[in-house]
Amino acid sequence: FSSIKYININKNAEIYKEISSNIEDNEENINLKKIKYAKNINSDVIGWLEVPNTMINYPILQSNNNDYYLKYNYKREESKYGSIFLNYKSNINDENSNLIIYGHNMGDNQMFNELLKYRDEEYFKKHKIIKISNEQKEYNYSIIAVFNSRVFYQDEEDVFRYYNYTYFNNEEEYNNYIKNVNQLQLYNTNVSAKYGEQLATLITCEYSQKNGRLVIVAKKELK
Repeated sequence: FSSIKYININKNAEIYKEISSNIEDNEENINLKKIKYAKNINSDVIGWLEVPNTMINYPILQSNNNDYYLKYNYKREESKYGSIFLNYKSNINDENSNLIIYGHNMGDNQMFNELLKYRDEEYFKKHKIIKISNEQKEYNYSIIAVFNSRVFYQDEEDVFRYYNYTYFNNEEEYNNYIKNVNQLQLYNTNVSAKYGEQLATLITCEYSQKNGRLVIVAKKELK
């Protein structure tokens, strides 16, 4: 069993190294070039996500549902690692869309496992920026809040379903979302957001509770 796991770990890492190995990394816009390369393999590649100085450096996939890329990599190969993928209701090219991005918490530091380190405030202080690229440009997103929550049952009332906010209908809804996020945060980041600033929400599993999730909310910085 351990040898099979070892092979799977290596295979998953290798398919992403393959992208980098086919790109000249001594130029600007490296992640835009990675998107172009990966999109030639799979048209569902719509962007790139990188947390500098971590292992999180992956293409962003998007299909017409939130299930497919839980089980398939960007080459459409079945994989327990799945892919980093955008909620099918979000739009990476729409400033009004909250970019809800999912990834598995794998025990070998791959995919979104390293996001759990954000539970430590000192780690946050060294990794405050998330980089998200669409096919045209790379943007910095400053982390507003880190919190633990879970996926709620349909019949539960008066709960904050953070994963449903792919768009905000008005300023009140946006501000209410930020208010809920701030009430849940594990520590004060001293970063706030105001209506009109685009948000990105990264979600992965955590196991302190049933159906637990670690959630990171960030806002787009204008360059």
